[in-house]
Amino acid sequence: MAKAKKKAAKPKKKATKSRKKVQQDLVANMKAWRKVEIASIASTGRVMEQTENPIVRLVMEIIQRDSHMHYRVQGWIADTLEGKSVSLTPDEVGAVWGMIEDHIKLEKKTLELADEALKAIGGAKGMLIQSYLLEYLMEDEKKHNLLLERLAAVQKGMYPYG
Repeated sequence: MAKAKKKAAKPKKKATKSRKKVQQDLVANMKAWRKVEIASIASTGRVMEQTENPIVRLVMEIIQRDSHMHYRVQGWIADTLEGKSVSLTPDEVGAVWGMIEDHIKLEKKTLELADEALKAIGGAKGMLIQSYLLEYLMEDEKKHNLLLERLAAVQKGMYPYG
């Protein structure tokens, strides 16, 4: 008697969320994240209150300012998903694109200058803090460059200026 072959079980399809559910989940995530950013702002403030060290204070201030901006962006994302209407038209982008391109050139120059500064320091002794801060500046300038590259990609996808 021949053994009956078992059929391989088909993998279950992952249930896809509705667009509304994805938006609701994202809004909830942004609201939770904003609470963490507020805690970060308060935490950095407490550290700054407890130290006179200029390096620690500077680092805490950098983090605090970034957390303020993160809080703002997260709120903006949530607002747009809860009904705040936003748009970006080719005319709006086209009207300022020349200035944005000029700014892109400035950002590229800052990357060059940061790279030159880091190379100049090399492994020089006694410049640990300067190297630490220059590396921070380099990463921040890279972030600016990436933001502008992504904006350029949005612009290129728009008609008629793309």
